Amino acid sequence: MNNIHPSAKIASDVILGHDISIAEGVVIDHHAIIHDHVSIAAHSYIGCQCILGEYLTDFYQDYENTAHPLTIGPHALLRSGTIIYGDTAIGSHFQTGHRTTIREKTVIGDHVRLGTMADIQGHCSIGRYVSIHSGVFVAPNSIIEDYVWLFPHVVLTNDPTPPSDSEKGVTIRRFASVAARAMILPGLTIGEHALIGAGSVVTHDVPPGKAAVGTPARVKGDVETIINPDSGEPAYPWPRHFSRGMPWKEQGYDAWAAQHEAP
Repeated sequence: MNNIHPSAKIASDVILGHDISIAEGVVIDHHAIIHDHVSIAAHSYIGCQCILGEYLTDFYQDYENTAHPLTIGPHALLRSGTIIYGDTAIGSHFQTGHRTTIREKTVIGDHVRLGTMADIQGHCSIGRYVSIHSGVFVAPNSIIEDYVWLFPHVVLTNDPTPPSDSEKGVTIRRFASVAARAMILPGLTIGEHALIGAGSVVTHDVPPGKAAVGTPARVKGDVETIINPDSGEPAYPWPRHFSRGMPWKEQGYDAWAAQHEAP
């Protein structure tokens, strides 16, 4: 039985499955498919041709949709063509670009943004206030902590001897930034507040607060030594200079961190 709030606006050609919950103020645009066991929280927008609760592999054994729930928090904005599999939980204020894919058994925190054609390959953990730009590939078993930036076409890998059954996901610690087209090899850890340069291929762990660049990437020093060419001031740690969309916007990072972050 479906539970659909009277204020929800659902286009006439939307396909709805069973055991669906659609909360107050939800809008679902044309040609979307909402499979069984999907819950969409209040004031979310589901764009044209989105598919929510996409089937897992077990569906193709007997064509029965076993219960694989998908929950989407309030104030989501899913742009057209987004596909999200079942067995996935997503927090509030989630946003996608067009044609984004999120595979099963992924957990995503609040205020996360995924760009156009980002590909999250499942069994992943993504924290709060994470920004994943267009064309990023995140392999299974990746761990992305809070306040991480992955810029366009970053690749996180997980197979050390491809092809194999060994999967060693990448871990990206809080506040780290990985610039465009960088590749992180399986099982590595990028430390808190670290920076990976554009086009780098990372073959070893990168310590906290360090900048690594090149192919293969080498640590070049502390991120705090990097100067913004426009201001002439240190560019890192980036939270001290960038606050758009972040929880410290009103009071500044240092004051916010003193109240909210562990030393």
